Amino acid sequence: MWKWLHPYAKSETQYHLCGKFIPWFVVLSTLLIGTALVWGLAYAPADYQQGNSFRIMYIHVPAAIWSMSIYVSMAIAGVIGLVWQIRQAHLSIIAMAPIGTVFTFIALATGAIWGKPMWGTWWVWDARLTASLILFFLYLGVIALYSAFQDRTTGMKAAAILAIVGVINIPIIHFSVEWWNTLHQGASITKFEKPSIATPMLIPLILSIFGFMALSICLTLVRYRLALLNDEKKRPWVKALVSQKKI
Repeated sequence: MWKWLHPYAKSETQYHLCGKFIPWFVVLSTLLIGTALVWGLAYAPADYQQGNSFRIMYIHVPAAIWSMSIYVSMAIAGVIGLVWQIRQAHLSIIAMAPIGTVFTFIALATGAIWGKPMWGTWWVWDARLTASLILFFLYLGVIALYSAFQDRTTGMKAAAILAIVGVINIPIIHFSVEWWNTLHQGASITKFEKPSIATPMLIPLILSIFGFMALSICLTLVRYRLALLNDEKKRPWVKALVSQKKI
């Protein structure tokens, strides 16, 4: 198995492989998100309590889910990079961090917009909201740590350590509505029993979740390719790409 995977450890191979996958994920994310938003915003029935304001969940929920999932992926990459000294794992952290930051910001912003008509306020120091805000600052911390050191290797290791330590915040976000009495509603689609959301509303939400997943992968691949180029800009294969204008 390891012999089969060995050729893919080369940065040049990874660069070209990512380039092959990007168009597929562009198409997939466009189809899924486009279908989900048209279905959810135009055809899904209004909620009996929240009216049409619930429709923001087709952006809020996927952004919130993948803001956490991206951070977990960064933590896993951090462990791989520190334990097995794989530089590409560190580069993947740097590639994912800005994407996770944007997703977290979207989740916080849409949550505030959703919360205003529901709670009567833009923000409360609710357990889940506070933990999500901490996640946003953790992402910024990872980016800042990487940029704070002149030695990029040191910066990548410091960013990896923060990603690993900060992952403790993820279960706090997820279980906060169960551990504390909060304003934030509980789980709707991840319960073991039947989801507490009507099927005509649930299907576009699921499509949107998978669409945001495809989008996050697509953006990660794009940024990872750029990170590889920047990290190995003095290597012959990068110079060859530049000379052939195939980047």
